[in-house]
Amino acid sequence: MVDYACTGGVALNNSTVNLRTKVSIPTTLTVGQPLSIGWKLGYKQDPARFGSPDYFAPGGKVLVTGNVQISGSWVGVLQPKGSLDQDNQLQPGSILRLPEGISDAAHTANAGTLKVSPRKLFVDFIPPAGEVMVNDDDPRVQYETGYWEDLNDQPLNNNDYHHDIRRTVDGGATASLQFTGTGIEYVAQRDYRAGKVKFYIDGQPATPASVDASKLPNGTPSNDANKGGLTLWRFLGLNYGKHLIQVVNDEAGKWAQLDAFRVITRELQHPPNEYRATCSLVSAPVSVDVTISEAGGSQSPDPTGTGTGSPSPTLSPTVTPTTPTATPTNTHTGTSTPTHTGTTTPPVSGVNSTTTSTPKPTLTVTATVTPTRPTPTAPQVIITPSGGAQTGEAPQGGSGLGLLGAGTVMVTGSALGGVALMRRRAAHARGQRDS
Repeated sequence: MVDYACTGGVALNNSTVNLRTKVSIPTTLTVGQPLSIGWKLGYKQDPARFGSPDYFAPGGKVLVTGNVQISGSWVGVLQPKGSLDQDNQLQPGSILRLPEGISDAAHTANAGTLKVSPRKLFVDFIPPAGEVMVNDDDPRVQYETGYWEDLNDQPLNNNDYHHDIRRTVDGGATASLQFTGTGIEYVAQRDYRAGKVKFYIDGQPATPASVDASKLPNGTPSNDANKGGLTLWRFLGLNYGKHLIQVVNDEAGKWAQLDAFRVITRELQHPPNEYRATCSLVSAPVSVDVTISEAGGSQSPDPTGTGTGSPSPTLSPTVTPTTPTATPTNTHTGTSTPTHTGTTTPPVSGVNSTTTSTPKPTLTVTATVTPTRPTPTAPQVIITPSGGAQTGEAPQGGSGLGLLGAGTVMVTGSALGGVALMRRRAAHARGQRDS
């Protein structure tokens, strides 16, 4: 928690606005992770608040900028920023709402240790671009000299702003307005009974210096009567800030009228300096050490074949016996993708190994394998004798010697029968020759 005292700018009337903030800074990072600084902002319980410095249409913006010093492995400054639009119309002293928080981040490219130190905050107000009407009866309009008649409830077809107007026939009668913006327009009636009025900006003759409300824009006399709500004169291009306009009746006996002023503010590229409040630390200075380490490297092999990263596998072997070959291999497929052949060498994480074993049928096992080789629970595969059916199981009933004896008898009987048949055929052949 970091407390600030803010003065100047939108801390109005030489008051001090106190803020209570919460700064968030990470203390450990790896290279490539952003160093992110966040501030949560809030007013303290005392009544002082930032206030609007003038009249503004909706759309003004409060901008808060932090300042964070970085020292150590590298030196620099972070400037967390945040803003909040003021969506209501403002008048002098209206409380300005603060953004909930501000943030900024820096890329970390190298390992090292940094010291992060929050410093000052700056609170700015950016006026909205646009136009604000100031009616002739607004208290900001001052009727300094002469008599100005207040004419209310004018006919609707006159088109006067707020259906009222001020009028004087006194030569030299003056009305003025202090405004904040970058331009000003004079709104009044065009009437053949009116005359010339002169304008001064900040005490100096304006350009153009005057307008004749009895004439058309091309300079020809007008036959209009009570045609109100017209912009008869404007002055643009002022530097943003406070200015004074004065309207003076230049022809005694003729009407000089005032319906309204239109205050114009163009879009500003930068917050006005006069609205900036500076916030200094009230609590003790704060610094946070941040350690940035290299990103994690590859793991070293586990020569013992034991590991703790995975649970013991559950084996579900699929046995596919085939005719034995001279160099059969057992292939295991698992999530750690080691290939185990034989039983002489334990597996090494990340490495495939192959050894040669005695001839066996090809055994294909699908399993989840960890560096610790489990004891298989699958049944042993019994090899049938050469020439037998490759069923993967031993024949049921009788012994192997019995089967071998029966086969020998059958072969011997077949041979003896063949010899007798050959002798009979030879005797028959001799009998035929003798006859």
